[in-house]
Amino acid sequence: MDRTELADFLRRCRTRLTPAAVGLPQGARRRTPGLRREEVAQLAGMSTDHYTRLEQARGSRPSRQMLAAVARALRLTSDERDHLFHLAGEEPPRDRADTEHVRPGLLLVLDRLTDSPAQVVNDRGDVLAQNALAKALHGDASARPAAERNAVWRYFTNPAARELFPPEDRDGAARAAVADLRAAYARRRDDARLAGLVRRLRARSEEFAALWDGHEVAVRRSAVKRFQHPVVGLMELDCEVLLNPVHDQRLVLYTARPGSESHERLELLRVVGLQDVGAPDVGG
Repeated sequence: MDRTELADFLRRCRTRLTPAAVGLPQGARRRTPGLRREEVAQLAGMSTDHYTRLEQARGSRPSRQMLAAVARALRLTSDERDHLFHLAGEEPPRDRADTEHVRPGLLLVLDRLTDSPAQVVNDRGDVLAQNALAKALHGDASARPAAERNAVWRYFTNPAARELFPPEDRDGAARAAVADLRAAYARRRDDARLAGLVRRLRARSEEFAALWDGHEVAVRRSAVKRFQHPVVGLMELDCEVLLNPVHDQRLVLYTARPGSESHERLELLRVVGLQDVGAPDVGG
């Protein structure tokens, strides 16, 4: 691990970004260009102190998961992400099974969507990035332990994760999640992480095991979803799922019909923001 070069690279990548470029408010006058360290830490879902130590060339060796999170926070290209991994003494992801690096262009789109909940999810169900309104709707996935950032895992292992759905919609949501995961499993049978997720879910949840054995397959696309939000109440939202060419990542966008009660409640959620929001992270 080259701590000095890593620190220099992180500082330079941070100073070239503006708050607007990552969907953050400009705030008070800034004495130096770029993002503040605490802003990068917030985007990466890590403590400010930990990130600061990396920039000061005195931090411990970061995990691969942390490197991936920092790469997303700093909007690194694939080449820059690989360079970051090399400086940290890690081999960068090489195969298609790595679906965690969100392209800067996709993150830019996400940052510009300020009036609709939107998030990037890979086909394993890992929530990779969210805008502020998606965090207000689903909860902040980056604040959870790594294993808890998978939407399918949370839905079948954490009863609180289902509370965001009306009771009569929960069975359908479960079937849709398993059918989508089945399709991903068939596409990428060599993905050890995906296979491990399925094994753990089968062992942990009888419901998941039964649905998995039913062998329903359906790639998640457009749908109408209802959310029973703990702060603003019931919302019926149109869900658009935009797939990249190889289907390993999706931009999931939620909108409400203008003039509807759901639209008014979504506007209220935007005003409320992340204050007093206790919704679980249920992913796409």
